[in-house]
Amino acid sequence: MKSRTIIGIVFIVAALLKLATMWGILHWEWFETMSEGRVAMYLCIFILLYLGVHLIIDSYRRDPDQWLQRPIPPAEEGKRISCSVHYGGDEYIYRGEPFHGARLDVFCGGLRLDLRQASITEDEEIDIHTFMGGVELLVPQTVTVVTRSRSFIGGVGNEASRDVSSGLPCLHVIASNFLGGVSIKKQ
Repeated sequence: MKSRTIIGIVFIVAALLKLATMWGILHWEWFETMSEGRVAMYLCIFILLYLGVHLIIDSYRRDPDQWLQRPIPPAEEGKRISCSVHYGGDEYIYRGEPFHGARLDVFCGGLRLDLRQASITEDEEIDIHTFMGGVELLVPQTVTVVTRSRSFIGGVGNEASRDVSSGLPCLHVIASNFLGGVSIKKQ
């Protein structure tokens, strides 16, 4: 385990312990005395949680060896694939296969879906659900991307083209994020 991951876990545990102390679940006298006010403490807890999650996700993104390359899950002809990641990092790479949409579920981990060489001939939908994790989509130059997002302390970053009037096939990305995010890049 990398030092960034360990530091991230320490930040998250510290924030959760302080939150449990503030709510009266734990009674640690030395932890209770560190209070400057409820708003300030909740802000500190939020910052610790954010930094912890960011460090954990960033440690996986920076190390390409952390990503386990998996074969594309089988799907019926013309049906979308379903990928699920828990506590780790998986990478799915299309190498000329047709893409017919996907459902991506991430829980405390990361998922990279590389569609740069995929055969995308019509509009497709990618449904993403993250909880304390992230998804990185690499899309080809020959598609446009439209996103819709419901996020709580997270979001979607779309660096791909959003011009649906260009006549190119369109990827519709629908993301639900809780302490997580989606990054869409054209490369």
